[in-house]
Amino acid sequence: MIKSIKKTIPIFLIGFLMFSFSVSAELPDFTKLVEEHSAAVVNISTKKTAKSAKKFPQELFGEGERNEMLDELMKRFLDKDGGGFPNDNDTSSLGSGFIVSKDGYVVTNYHVIAEADEIIVKLNDRRELSAKLVGSDKRSDVALLKIEADNLPVLETGSSEDLKVGEWVIAIGSPFGFDHSVTAGIVSAKGRSLPSENYVPFIQTDVAINPGNSGGPLFNLKGKVVGINSQIFSRTGGFMGVSFAIPVDVAKRVIEQLKENGKVSRGWLGVYIQEVTRELALSFGLSSPRGALIVEVIKDGPAMGVLKQGDIVLEFNGKKIKNASALPVIVGSTELNKDVEITVRRGGKTEVLTLQLSELPSDDLAKAPVKKESKPKKIDNFMGMELSNLDDTAKESLDVENGVMVKRVIKDPARSAGVERGDILLMFNGENIDDLEHFHELTENIEEGKTYALLVLRSGAARFLAIKIDKK
Repeated sequence: MIKSIKKTIPIFLIGFLMFSFSVSAELPDFTKLVEEHSAAVVNISTKKTAKSAKKFPQELFGEGERNEMLDELMKRFLDKDGGGFPNDNDTSSLGSGFIVSKDGYVVTNYHVIAEADEIIVKLNDRRELSAKLVGSDKRSDVALLKIEADNLPVLETGSSEDLKVGEWVIAIGSPFGFDHSVTAGIVSAKGRSLPSENYVPFIQTDVAINPGNSGGPLFNLKGKVVGINSQIFSRTGGFMGVSFAIPVDVAKRVIEQLKENGKVSRGWLGVYIQEVTRELALSFGLSSPRGALIVEVIKDGPAMGVLKQGDIVLEFNGKKIKNASALPVIVGSTELNKDVEITVRRGGKTEVLTLQLSELPSDDLAKAPVKKESKPKKIDNFMGMELSNLDDTAKESLDVENGVMVKRVIKDPARSAGVERGDILLMFNGENIDDLEHFHELTENIEEGKTYALLVLRSGAARFLAIKIDKK
């Protein structure tokens, strides 16, 4: 038995060494990439000067009354002109960027240079040059700068569309002000939608990104820029394994417009949407969750008179809509004032509609605030809700033409569906709810075990809920 074990040990060691060698052989070598491309990565520092410096009361001192101590105090505590107290509100920030043209165009994040009075670009050869802001776009978090220099090293952009989950990527930037720091990782996911921005399908990576990396390039193994490092998810302020980059395909469209016009124009559909859950897909007759569910059509917007509440957008301009977050990205990049085909699910059927997009307003359209409603007559409903009609005053304050109000959620199925006190029920199973009597008519012949779509207005925003009828 002992002899047998002795014979197997060398075989085991050989197998282990072969496995270790094969794993190490597959790991990429980033040294050449860094040597060839780090010169085009820059450090960006900004300064915002407060405008409220208080002047020192020079008139308090007569000629010849200043002594050496006073002169020293003035040097330490007055501003550089000797005319005012220092202002603690002056701010500065650090970030990264990269050069995209030999004549000095530099790309970075909007939030790196936002509201800056002075922007300094520090090159790899230690030169520090003042930069001019060509244009910036808050929605995509991209800014374009210009420095006066020639024959600069330039980075080549690749395609973020071709990027694959699991692919190796590296970042070069200035975390915490440490110039040209290199970190590596893989692509964790693509097309991430973040609460702060609906028009960017972010690339998620596990590359270590920290304050100061913002605006720096994300490279693939070919040395091409596939993204701009922008955000991190962190509970501590430091890297926690979840980083987000702006896809370079999105950034290139933004940069082109900033260079030509100094601003970015995006397509606007004029609707509010939500995700299609499994329950909602069932209620609308879809075999699986997909598309973007329209919960509200904005008055006088491009979709007015074409799209309706309850439509599910399945395709837009020839591109399939996998989920709700995909629609704003596609709409935003679509050319304005041209006919666009939209495939929707409506009333259990698929329809193809045509409309033209307008330019996205500079500010998001505000919703009307929800005001207190009057207290009309209450009535119990078998769906587990205590409901009441809306009078004219309530309709005016809520800016609705129809609906009933939920005074209390008593039991299922309303409770399980997520209905809340104060919700306004606007539509059931594709039909507008005029009043309580009409709602009872709509729900009179519902089937047990079936799921229905219920449109509610909550805190000024409309959303669909899936309500399953277990018992009548």
